[in-house]
Amino acid sequence: MSWPTRIPADVEQDDRIVGGFTARQVAILGGTAALLYGAYLIAGERIGLLVFAAGALPVAVAGLLLAVGRRDGVPLDRYLLAALRHLFAPKALTSSLDQTPAAPVWVAARTGARPAPLRLPARGVIGDGLIDLGPDGVAAVAEVSTVSFALRTPAEQDALVTTFGRWLNSLSGPAQILLRAQRVDLAPAINQLVEGAGDLAHPALTAAAHEHAAFLADLSARHDLLRRQVLLIVREPSDGGQDAAAARALRRVEEATRLLPGCGITVRLLNAEVTSAVLASCFDPAAPPLPRDQLAEPSEVITKGEHR
Repeated sequence: MSWPTRIPADVEQDDRIVGGFTARQVAILGGTAALLYGAYLIAGERIGLLVFAAGALPVAVAGLLLAVGRRDGVPLDRYLLAALRHLFAPKALTSSLDQTPAAPVWVAARTGARPAPLRLPARGVIGDGLIDLGPDGVAAVAEVSTVSFALRTPAEQDALVTTFGRWLNSLSGPAQILLRAQRVDLAPAINQLVEGAGDLAHPALTAAAHEHAAFLADLSARHDLLRRQVLLIVREPSDGGQDAAAARALRRVEEATRLLPGCGITVRLLNAEVTSAVLASCFDPAAPPLPRDQLAEPSEVITKGEHR
């Protein structure tokens, strides 16, 4: 017999150590208190208690807000740190791995700071659709199907959990399960219905095809259609070279392909073209996917919107 176990929704939530405060909050409050106490020892007796309290009150309130405040679900201290990092970071970036070239003489460019290198975790897509992560190793991306868990009987649910747990226990390196929402373009299906309607054997079928095409066109015009895609990403460090890391990543995908069908999940390794399209869509999810031969290389000059 299996017993349900309650798992917190936020498994990465910081631990509360003192009075409901986390270690980060205790450090901020303790640092603020130490700062005010040190300032009082230095200048408290010279300026008077009331004057010192008036000057210390804004500092204490700022420290309290910094410790317990949140913005968009992010702690306020981390939010301000990210804002400062963005403020002083270079805004003009280039994906060229070589030295940043100077502007051509025919370009009326303003003098200023030269572009800084754009450092992305992915260096490119290599053979078999693997992602080159440079010093971080190699990642393999596979698309996995889903399974209806709630409609299964308790015995079937236990079997699914057992099979999935067997795969989790077999992991020998980092793995990530990514859920993505993608826009659905119904234009190819609509065009296929309209083009094939004239070849149908009966006028009623032709009319039904045109009506269905009109329904899909109206549905696409009134709603933002989305589909869910589940990706499995495994990463292997570059110990022993890139070829060895690539072989280990492919072997781990093969293990998932062999084990996960036991719980009704199919695994399909993405090829180089599809992997490139997935990476490109991460930068511009709203844009339609482009073939791999239309994606610009890091050192290529982009002209007239031919690449992105």
